[in-house]
Amino acid sequence: MLPNFDNTEIAFQYRSNAELRRANFLFSSMASPMITKIGMGLTNFALNTGLPIKGLIKSTIFKQFCGGENLQETAGTANRIAKFGVGTILDYSVEGKEDEKEFDHAVQELLIALRYADAQKPNIPFISIKVTGYARFALLEKWHAGSELSSEEAAERQRVFDRIDTICKEAESKKISVLIDAEESWIQAPVDELANTMMERYNTKSAIVFNTFQMYRHDRLIYLQECSEAAKMKGYIFGSKLVRGAYMEKERQRAAEKGYPSPIQADKASTDNDFDAAAQYCLEQLDHITVFIGTHNELSCRRPVEYMEQHGIAPKDSRVWFSQLFGMSDNISFNLANTGYNVAKYMPYGPVKDVVPYLMRRAEENTSVAGQTGRELGLIKKEMKRRRM
Repeated sequence: MLPNFDNTEIAFQYRSNAELRRANFLFSSMASPMITKIGMGLTNFALNTGLPIKGLIKSTIFKQFCGGENLQETAGTANRIAKFGVGTILDYSVEGKEDEKEFDHAVQELLIALRYADAQKPNIPFISIKVTGYARFALLEKWHAGSELSSEEAAERQRVFDRIDTICKEAESKKISVLIDAEESWIQAPVDELANTMMERYNTKSAIVFNTFQMYRHDRLIYLQECSEAAKMKGYIFGSKLVRGAYMEKERQRAAEKGYPSPIQADKASTDNDFDAAAQYCLEQLDHITVFIGTHNELSCRRPVEYMEQHGIAPKDSRVWFSQLFGMSDNISFNLANTGYNVAKYMPYGPVKDVVPYLMRRAEENTSVAGQTGRELGLIKKEMKRRRM
């Protein structure tokens, strides 16, 4: 049975009338680049000057896109969507730290999250991590470039390995999967190295560790296939998380400034083609691949579903997952879950002030992605009309 992504009754079954009105207001605001830019500027100004706007942020954009300020609040949100067959990916979204104590603290936060996820099984099957939460950006740049590290930097690099290993080892013991996020292209090599090492260590029986492949990079499809072959040869399960990508404008600007060829695809069609080709490739290799399809593109969800149906792959096959961000594309997530597919929402959590960078990206994304905000608004308004609001 194919999901109907136009079914708003299923899409918004977990949302109250008041929550639909809030979503309608937010997406209507984000439809205007000028309003979004002004709102982001005012928010940053208010936070930097200590104005008391935390309550306003928490009751609006934070509530739409985040699970809560702590695990207890987030668990309530996770339990709520679990009633409709949708799992949760815990994403501790505190960013921009550069201190060793902060990195070690982040490890402890993740260990707490893993134990919490274990207690909440099966509602929370995944956690998400960014290597930049556990390592200095400058170290990752030097590591990526292959530059010789000082003895102090080599010791620092080892600590990064140890932090990620601590998390993955605990995840393996709890049978909770770890999604390692992609980073900017000029620090991605260390992330790939870490992910591949952890997969070889911990993916012997099931996919505990996943690496993320940003398909708006023109080299990632080939690299994904190379990683798949390496996993097959070495005898471990390849955890492949597919996304389109998150740093396009920054990547192009840096390439232009430094005079090297842009790593970004020439156009959106090329990104779409590589994303769908990657999903198809992974579905054809399920003997040693578990694939995590992270997209808000309806066609890129429909095609894998059609492939699974045509080839007798059960919707609940544990080797295939779909995912969207919490607060977005509920028409995809809840309709997929309603027809039996494995779905999990990325659910950021953390103190409001610390999560603001994430929220700013969501606002920018909804402003810049052609058609995304219009689609969200149209579905929300359709459901409000159905409810006679």
